[in-house]
Amino acid sequence: METAVASADPYLHLDNVTVRFPGVLALDSVSLGVRTGEVHGLMGENGAGKSTLLKVLSGVNSMTSGSLSLNGEQHQFATTKAAIAAGIAIIYQELHLVPELTVAENLMLGALPSRFGVLNEKEIVRRAISELARLGEQIDPNMQVKHLSIGQRQMIEIGKALMRNARVIAFDEPTSSLSSRETEHLFKIIRALRAEGRAIIYVTHRMDEVYQLCDRVTVFRDGRRIETFENVDGLERDQLISCMVGRSIHDVYGYRERAAGDVQLDVQGLMGPGLSEPASFVARKGEIVGFFGLVGAGRSELMKLIYGAVRPTAGQIVLKGSPQRFKTPRDAVRAGVALCPEDRKQEGIVAIGSVSDNLNISCRRHFSPLFVLNSAKEASTTSEYIAKLAIKTRDGNTAIGTLSGGNQQKVILSRWLAEEIDVFLMDEPTRGIDVGARSEIYGLLYGLAEAGRTVIVVSSDLAEVIGVADRVIVMREGKIVGNLPKAQVTPDQLIKLALPG
Repeated sequence: METAVASADPYLHLDNVTVRFPGVLALDSVSLGVRTGEVHGLMGENGAGKSTLLKVLSGVNSMTSGSLSLNGEQHQFATTKAAIAAGIAIIYQELHLVPELTVAENLMLGALPSRFGVLNEKEIVRRAISELARLGEQIDPNMQVKHLSIGQRQMIEIGKALMRNARVIAFDEPTSSLSSRETEHLFKIIRALRAEGRAIIYVTHRMDEVYQLCDRVTVFRDGRRIETFENVDGLERDQLISCMVGRSIHDVYGYRERAAGDVQLDVQGLMGPGLSEPASFVARKGEIVGFFGLVGAGRSELMKLIYGAVRPTAGQIVLKGSPQRFKTPRDAVRAGVALCPEDRKQEGIVAIGSVSDNLNISCRRHFSPLFVLNSAKEASTTSEYIAKLAIKTRDGNTAIGTLSGGNQQKVILSRWLAEEIDVFLMDEPTRGIDVGARSEIYGLLYGLAEAGRTVIVVSSDLAEVIGVADRVIVMREGKIVGNLPKAQVTPDQLIKLALPG
């Protein structure tokens, strides 16, 4: 791992920081120091307090008590503008860019050069070109941001932070939507920022990234700082996991072998947008089939074709021996096929709705035939699945947007369990979910398979797809290129099949 000389004393220092919300202790007397010239990892389960800490740094949340200092100077940020002025930048998982504005305009958002109230467009473009070159990006500064890839947008966020001369830069799950190539480019930029003497905070659920990138790592649990490990290179993974979840996890995946039954889903020559050739495969009762491939391989597109979210141009789907033609997702659900989408917040939940609304949104048609909501039945169903899946929520009336990613995923699963679905299409089921909640999600998937359901898991996480699947199908450039039983699945083999050329 590339190293840099870090300062002995912390540039950013938090001392006994506490944040209270009504009925919730979000941060409990947290003390933390981040030095210049280091990448400091933050790990912990969802709800551990990492996001609250970033919001304190960015001026979104105020401290109830405690102190925050930068280079020895005390600060209490009442606004995000004050945090930015003090040299703090947060690169959130959900990027804060204006899609309709150009790259150049986004780079200088809030500090656009003007003369007598008129924007100096030449100066805006000149500065943008200079900053993009510094980041190693060849992007047209006049292009609208909405046309950029996720990785390119992230570079714009970093450029924006650098143009504001940020000394402390925090990254919140930055690789969750990036390809392996984009991830490596991001790591190169972060290492360069460390070498420049900036203080870097790196929040992630991915342990491999901590070992590749971080100098030190701090673990949070239940709003408290549990421990800071000074030497990442000598840190055992089991020790790190145990610290995060408060218990020992010898096998996060907990694979449970089972016998597969008859063919439940038979995809025959399916063709449509995102595929370069017809896709055919079968999945059996009680089987977990993994789909692996690089970003853009066509996995998500294939799932949407199966689910009826996108109309296929050729081929057919046979479900339990009966040919199907799903014109809409509603047809698929009624036939017994459900999709848990990759973009959980945009496509999987109604963020402003309650847990109960999201859980019952599909199955309520069974007990509200005359379009009159059966509140008692919905409450009963909600309580049943909150208990069954151990969903961490105050009650069914809680807004789902306030739940952790793992608990949101459990609500989506509950929605389909209430429908008695036969085939579950799980697209990146643990994206943005901590290691403890992942283990719980895997247990639920095994339970579905043991009950005779068919589970398809699409994942970009190599360890995950190897760890949970009975069989792995590999896609590359819009086509299926491999179908391997578990005994033949190795990381080298999957990567070899997934890489183009």
